[in-house]
Amino acid sequence: MTKSSTSGMTRRALLGAFAATAVVAAPTYSKAAGFLRGGGDIRRIRMYSGRTGERIDMVYWVDGKYIKGAVKEVNQFMRDWRSDQVKDMDLRTIDIMAAAHNMLDVSEPYMLLSGYRSPQTNAMLRRRSRGVAKNSLHMKGQAADLRLSSRSVSQMAKAAMSCRAGGVGQYYGSNFVHMDCGVIRTWRG
Repeated sequence: MTKSSTSGMTRRALLGAFAATAVVAAPTYSKAAGFLRGGGDIRRIRMYSGRTGERIDMVYWVDGKYIKGAVKEVNQFMRDWRSDQVKDMDLRTIDIMAAAHNMLDVSEPYMLLSGYRSPQTNAMLRRRSRGVAKNSLHMKGQAADLRLSSRSVSQMAKAAMSCRAGGVGQYYGSNFVHMDCGVIRTWRG
């Protein structure tokens, strides 16, 4: 999962992707909406899964275009690890995650707790916890539950909320933040 696909990329896009990995400046909270609307030339996502041991660190968007092979790898990485089912993730969610990560100015990858959830997995989790929504956006590939050891739930939530692009749930007891591309809303779980 650590390699990225370069098929279909122009030489300019590839060089831009490599140059982006050397840039450490992050957009401020006030520039989050611009980043999501295309204010950035390159978008990168970094995550690892404690469940599967997999890691992903790749540029998935360059010069206004999603990189098909990279997006496919993100979908595979964010699969329901319990059933090994893969769903195309809503790219708006990935964009929110990437923008929030950039604003937090960390090199640490997100720990992905939950990406896509099959209806069966969601039902099983609902039986175990009152905090799992019956019609969870996880089942549509529109949500992710994330953690950073170097940033607090509050810091992560503030960055995600500044994107003004979806739902943000703060789970202090379990130390994670839910980010989705649904209706703009916030809550504490």
